[in-house]
Amino acid sequence: MTITHLVTHSGGFHADELLSSVILTRLFPGAELLRTRDAGWTTPGAGKIIYDVGRSYDAEAGIFDHHQRPNPLREDGQPYSSFGLIWRHFGRDYLRAMDVPDADIESIHSNFDQGFVLPIDLMDNGALAPAEAGALAGMTLPVLLETLKPVFDERAPDADDRAFRDALTVARAFVEASVKVKAAKRRADALVTEAIAAAGASPVLELPQGMPFRAAIEKAGADHMLFVVHPRDGDWALTTIRKSGDTFESRADLPEAWAGLTDADLEAASGVAGAKFCHNARFIAVAQTREAILAMAEKAVAAVQA
Repeated sequence: MTITHLVTHSGGFHADELLSSVILTRLFPGAELLRTRDAGWTTPGAGKIIYDVGRSYDAEAGIFDHHQRPNPLREDGQPYSSFGLIWRHFGRDYLRAMDVPDADIESIHSNFDQGFVLPIDLMDNGALAPAEAGALAGMTLPVLLETLKPVFDERAPDADDRAFRDALTVARAFVEASVKVKAAKRRADALVTEAIAAAGASPVLELPQGMPFRAAIEKAGADHMLFVVHPRDGDWALTTIRKSGDTFESRADLPEAWAGLTDADLEAASGVAGAKFCHNARFIAVAQTREAILAMAEKAVAAVQA
């Protein structure tokens, strides 16, 4: 069936139907996006996908609302918003449209659902309070998207629709960026896993370029690895490996004597010609050549093991 109309409600908007529109307009670029509460449009019919309005959830009929009772729930009992319903039924096709490899579709679909879609669902249903974000409560994505709505005294007849379409561009950027990052991480994991195998028992992991590496190191159980080296825009970097994703503490720091030094001072302190920079916090150092950075890595390992 050809989809000719994407139908959601008119008036003020929330993150769930806005983000749903990101998915649907990518999949059905020729369809007209219609914001209305007219019953003739919000009743299922040929060529329509209706979401966040209509008080019914029937995927076969093309209607995806969550305001009715009983409301649609996930298997674990958590509530769906329209975004969760749209992602459930159209998310995999969206990922394919974003050129995500078939082998990664299920993993990224699930990961995006739990990390991006579910919080939107919970906030839209009042099951998660924005205040739980603490000092960042005003910086959550749903709150930021809703700041794009017209202010109270901007009452031109088309003000809400214009704001919705402007906000759609912003929402699209966040969704696409998140998907691209997740897909890139999968590619990085494969490259890091290969590099770990090549490194063997070495405590230094050499990568072909800068990329996310900590998760793959943990998954491989490479607890012996202490530092990572890789080329970086004409020079080479030596970085530490954080102990986990929620801390800045590293498995091992670079030598204290290198902290904050550059060029000749760092060459003298490290004993490596070509050493260029070491961050004061000792989590990254830079050298001119691969040979120099590997020499710095060797000295950093020796300092840890001394």
